[in-house]
Amino acid sequence: MELAAVPAHVAWTWAFVALLLLDLVLRVWLYSRQMRHVARHRDRVPPAFAGHVSPQQHAKAAAYTLDKTRLTLLEAVWGAALVVGWTLLGGLDALNRALLAVMGPGLAQQVALVGAFFAIGALLELPLAWWRTFRLEAAHGFNRMTLRQWLIDGLKGAIVGAALGLPLAALVLWLYDTAGALWWLWAWAAWMGFNTALLLLYPRWIAPWFNRFEPLTDADLRARVEALLGRCGLRSAGVYVMDGSRRSAHANAYCTGFGPAKRVVLFDTLLQRLGPDEVEAVLAHELGHAHHRHVLRRLVWLALASGVALAVLGWLSQQLWFYFGLGVTPSLDGRNGALALLAFGLVAPLAGTVVAPLLSALSRRDEYQADRYAARHASAGALAQALLTLVRDNASTLTPDPWYVRFFYTHPPAADRLARLGVSASGARP
Repeated sequence: MELAAVPAHVAWTWAFVALLLLDLVLRVWLYSRQMRHVARHRDRVPPAFAGHVSPQQHAKAAAYTLDKTRLTLLEAVWGAALVVGWTLLGGLDALNRALLAVMGPGLAQQVALVGAFFAIGALLELPLAWWRTFRLEAAHGFNRMTLRQWLIDGLKGAIVGAALGLPLAALVLWLYDTAGALWWLWAWAAWMGFNTALLLLYPRWIAPWFNRFEPLTDADLRARVEALLGRCGLRSAGVYVMDGSRRSAHANAYCTGFGPAKRVVLFDTLLQRLGPDEVEAVLAHELGHAHHRHVLRRLVWLALASGVALAVLGWLSQQLWFYFGLGVTPSLDGRNGALALLAFGLVAPLAGTVVAPLLSALSRRDEYQADRYAARHASAGALAQALLTLVRDNASTLTPDPWYVRFFYTHPPAADRLARLGVSASGARP
């Protein structure tokens, strides 16, 4: 007797469940390894850092890392539960039906479905976001944000997201309905145009809505910066100081935009903690990212990855089993663009953990490259001292689990960066 063939949508359901469980189990394993490894080494400062990090500071970093990882583990479990709720438990299908009953079919209903999905998702994730800021970060002395500021930031983020995202969603959904079988190719062109425009617009028009950016005014430091830019042969739209201290005690720096919109941003907390030589070295590191065109390279990778993803979506959107297997009932008139986008958006991230080691390795390679650039154009010793200060003051663990590093560390651990720079922690000033 032959076994009856398993319907395609049932097979897809089981494949989806397997992918979801694989992603969650892998994450739980990695987070658990990180917590065990950090806890096991919390009582002893690594010998290379003994002259720079005290046992109390090392223990504080371990406690902070453990608390962060526990919360990240909870977020992973909650995120998996939300995916199940949206798919197999019928959340996305129910939301679609409710909006169809109120609005009827059409582009407006499709855009409303996308907007409602993200609004509900943001609300469901709000409690853990609140806990991260006002419990975890506050407990370890990093949070400086008031509840009012947090709510205002959230409202601003929602406004920016809606102002940018909904028109893009409307364009993609219109293309889905009108551009034929190759709609995904036109959607890819729109997506890449959107990302390119965002890189140009974000530094000048969006970021200042959330933070205050002022040109670097310290005369001595500005002279150093101008000399550094001259040595590097680079131009930028300016070096700015951001009021990061209004929200957090963490210190950082970054390079954003490209072309005429390229900016280097230093947190005010960074300037409070580092001396001029160290700030110059950190700035040289950020200029290294610009020199090696890391932002542009990531834009190219984004273009390739999004092109492949949209091509896959273009095919899946025509398969009924794709919808039914995820607990969604597609429309018979074929206007399922929003359902396809959202269902694919719930499934696609499950591949993220699998490709995470590659993406993290590429990011760490860029950091090493920027470090080498900084060592050539500034001082390797000053960069090493800056790294040590930031690791200590940001309570970054000195003993991460190696497998956790492979999957999730976009920046190399401090010991590895110092080794590549040829500077030992014991040789830096305490």
